Amino acid sequence: MLSNSHAYSGFSANDIQKAKEFYAETLGLKVTEEHGMLTLHLAGGGKVIIYPKDDHEPALFTVLNFPVDNIDQAVDGLAKAGIRFERYEGISQDERGIQREYGPPIAWFKDPAGNILSVLEG
Repeated sequence: MLSNSHAYSGFSANDIQKAKEFYAETLGLKVTEEHGMLTLHLAGGGKVIIYPKDDHEPALFTVLNFPVDNIDQAVDGLAKAGIRFERYEGISQDERGIQREYGPPIAWFKDPAGNILSVLEG
């Protein structure tokens, strides 16, 4: 029934302007704003909506993953842009925050609203 629908995901933020600056300027994504909401235009034609929510509570899981060819280069570039990588108890991560033990190498960081994002190799 929905196999031809161009589905997209969405999540909330408590400050749309801070989110817009972060996703456009820090991460370098194409971001448009309409009706008080942001649309992230991802490579390959995907989209993600970010909508305002005054009582926003960040999810306790990753809401957006960015596959990269080289995680070391991606982490270095993001760190230079001011991104701080998350450390999780019980997960083996190197000094830069990259988990390499299970699955593809991955590193997690947060947007200004506390939403968890990641870069992962592959």
